[in-house]
Amino acid sequence: LRRREAEGDEAGWAQEREEAEAARRELREVVQPLREPGYREALRRKVERARKRRLRLQRKKQEAKAAKEEEAARAAEREAKIDQWRAKCIQEVEEKNRERELKAAADSVLSEVRKKQADTKRMVDILHALEKLRKLRKEAAARKGVCPPPSADEAFENQVESLKTLLKNRTELYEAEERALRVMLEGEQEEERKREMEKKQKKEREKLLQQKLEIDSKLFGDPDEFPLAHLLQPFREYYLQAEHSVAALIQIRHEWDQYLVPADHPEGSCIPPGWVLPSLPTNDTWATAVR
Repeated sequence: LRRREAEGDEAGWAQEREEAEAARRELREVVQPLREPGYREALRRKVERARKRRLRLQRKKQEAKAAKEEEAARAAEREAKIDQWRAKCIQEVEEKNRERELKAAADSVLSEVRKKQADTKRMVDILHALEKLRKLRKEAAARKGVCPPPSADEAFENQVESLKTLLKNRTELYEAEERALRVMLEGEQEEERKREMEKKQKKEREKLLQQKLEIDSKLFGDPDEFPLAHLLQPFREYYLQAEHSVAALIQIRHEWDQYLVPADHPEGSCIPPGWVLPSLPTNDTWATAVR
């Protein structure tokens, strides 16, 4: 405006003056709320609400992400357990099929041997029937005055004895085969029972080991998660020293034996058989400290 006034340009000076007045009025309208007593406090509260809302949204987003990751981990764990269970079921079915096939094969062989034994017994019965029939016919011929020569009786007796010896040998052979098959079946069944017992004992050992690892993890922390220099390492070494030193085991047992009392003692209780696990947190503050 001064430059316009120095140049003597009254028209330009008047126009720019009007523009300056308009800008000043606009600035006054903008600045006017800032001069009110409670505006800054209201603006501060508004900014604080926006900041809290932003933090709340970020926290919800993080919680949703953590929940999603946790759900994915649980789903992966469930899938792993399902796969393990499926593999176990398949293995059990395969073992049962093998056992059934072996038993069927053995039963087939055994039934074949029993069939041979039945055939041999039937031949023996037929031979006895032939002897009885010849005796009856010989008696009937004698009553009629007809007597066969002694050579015929001798030939018949020799033939019968030969057949009896043959059938006896076969019977003994089939009985030996049956005994061998029964021994084999009993051996297979014993081996199967032994394998089942070993599997059961292995499951029990794995279950006890897993329980021990869980208890140790609750008491001393996860050894895979904490390094050797972790602050819990001295406590682990102290409470587990009896597993590595006989002298420490004797000393700890001696200290425990001083407090042995019967189960119904009014001033004490008996020593628990295992670790005394800590109870679950009763409030959020405690749970935060445990985590």
